[in-house]
Amino acid sequence: MAVNSPYLEVLGLTKRIGHRVLFENISFTVNEREHIGLIAKNGTGKSTLLSIIAGKEGDDGGRMVLRNGVKIGYLEQTPTLSDTMDLSNLRYKQLLTQMKITEDEARRPVSELSGGQVKRIALARVLAREPDMLILDEPTNHLDLEMIEWLENYLRRTTMALLMVTHDRYFLDRICQTIIEMDNQQLYTYRGNYAYYLEKRQERIDNMNANIARANNLYRTELEWMRSTPCARSSKARYRIESFYELEKQAKQRVKDERVKLEMKGTYIGSKIFEVHGLCKAFGEKVILQDFEYIFSRYEKMGIVGNNGTGKSTFVKMLLGLEPHDKGRIDIGETVRFGHYSQEGMKFRDDQKVIDAVRDIAEYVDLGGGQKLSAGQFLQHFLFSPEEQFSYIYKLSGGERRRLYLCTVLMRSPNFLILDEPTNDLDIVTLQILEEYLRNFKGCLIIVSHDRYFMDKVVDHLLVFQGDGQVKDFPGNYTQYRAWQTEQERATKPQTPAKPTPAADKVRNTIRARKLTFKEKQEYQQLEKDIAALEAEKEQINAALCGGTTDVEEITRLSKRLPLLNDELDEKEMRWLELSEWV
Repeated sequence: MAVNSPYLEVLGLTKRIGHRVLFENISFTVNEREHIGLIAKNGTGKSTLLSIIAGKEGDDGGRMVLRNGVKIGYLEQTPTLSDTMDLSNLRYKQLLTQMKITEDEARRPVSELSGGQVKRIALARVLAREPDMLILDEPTNHLDLEMIEWLENYLRRTTMALLMVTHDRYFLDRICQTIIEMDNQQLYTYRGNYAYYLEKRQERIDNMNANIARANNLYRTELEWMRSTPCARSSKARYRIESFYELEKQAKQRVKDERVKLEMKGTYIGSKIFEVHGLCKAFGEKVILQDFEYIFSRYEKMGIVGNNGTGKSTFVKMLLGLEPHDKGRIDIGETVRFGHYSQEGMKFRDDQKVIDAVRDIAEYVDLGGGQKLSAGQFLQHFLFSPEEQFSYIYKLSGGERRRLYLCTVLMRSPNFLILDEPTNDLDIVTLQILEEYLRNFKGCLIIVSHDRYFMDKVVDHLLVFQGDGQVKDFPGNYTQYRAWQTEQERATKPQTPAKPTPAADKVRNTIRARKLTFKEKQEYQQLEKDIAALEAEKEQINAALCGGTTDVEEITRLSKRLPLLNDELDEKEMRWLELSEWV
């Protein structure tokens, strides 16, 4: 996507909340057609920055220059639907249909709508106004996988400029060609997608650490000179002394390593986890489960996916005894100790300090093997600095509250974790910590999530809720499931031959009378070789995906390659068929 002239220039922007500086003197540009992803830790002002740019909030210094005539569209993280739009707008109606919102739902009060419905209606209203520049704050929150993939495809094709905050790393990787990172009140710009950003960010940190190491070596030498040499009054000595203090600042820099590894020994869990036999559940005529059977294994890591309203959260609540079932039984092992992170379970007193909310549960967290962490040390592992631990909860951002809630669930040392949409409002750094923790978790795990990247990293198989009580057990992660699903759709798609017409017969006879040129003969021969090679590669990929010996990273790579390979194969086969008419 070509980058053209600037739509927006942010120059020396500063924002404070009380004595806390969110960002200071930051500058960047959003160009015409450019798609930018903004990455930062929760609480550093991502949403505030977007709100300032959208004109919803004031700043404390700096200025913004918007090109004349440029229209901005803004989707808040939690839309209120305070604006309205006439349903006679043809574009708005079309978008509502694509997002599976009926006209009746679009007219209802917000109180009667689910979070997903509100998000889709707000998104349709923003897009229908066809802005030149689109600002999106966590657009995938509360959307199911089908809608996330629809929005992803829509934004990949759009010519609108885009400035976006999202924790969905596949979404970020496939849409944005520029990443801006806010770190320690500074901005770093990377001209590439999320994968490129990860590579270049690590290079930046490695270089900075190398520079600090070199400064430390020189600092030790200069420190000896400072201690052993009387304070001379010569200009040379004074210059060396001044240089020493500059060097000292550089040597004492620290790069925060936020890739925290936290291993906790889960409490013992027996061989019997839970068994589900003949489970049925319905709300009126809407069937959630129909004669469902499942036996959960020890140390299993299961992902639950499906469109909104298919019963994912209801199933979890039945398992926890929070929702009755209509028929069947659930047998849970005696040693099972659940830890539950729910979408609506986050409840804190605003007048309480962060550290006190954790100490109310326990003063120490047992890591196993005689190791313990104090409540404060445990909070530090989840990026709450000692200063932040003594802040009041009402000062926390939505993402910081989610992070605190996650701490209160994990510190109880459960051996069976059930996490319902744990990635909503969490920043990418926290997600990386959580992924590492869950991969090393010595217990059982069920995750309900629409975050494809997160699921691919953590789970080893899926329960796919397909609606009408149908649930499919799939042995693999989400990317593998989508590749399999695409193959199934291709295999079952009916091939309807075109009805011949006299005009078509005439064209066909003309084509058959034609002969291949020399270049076309060469192309035809090369196509046969290319098709054979692609089919061989496809067989190898299918064998690797089904073999059970390939590691997760390689399986993810192959699953991404498969649909691209199929498209390439289709294209070459069509061209081969076209040329074969003339052979």
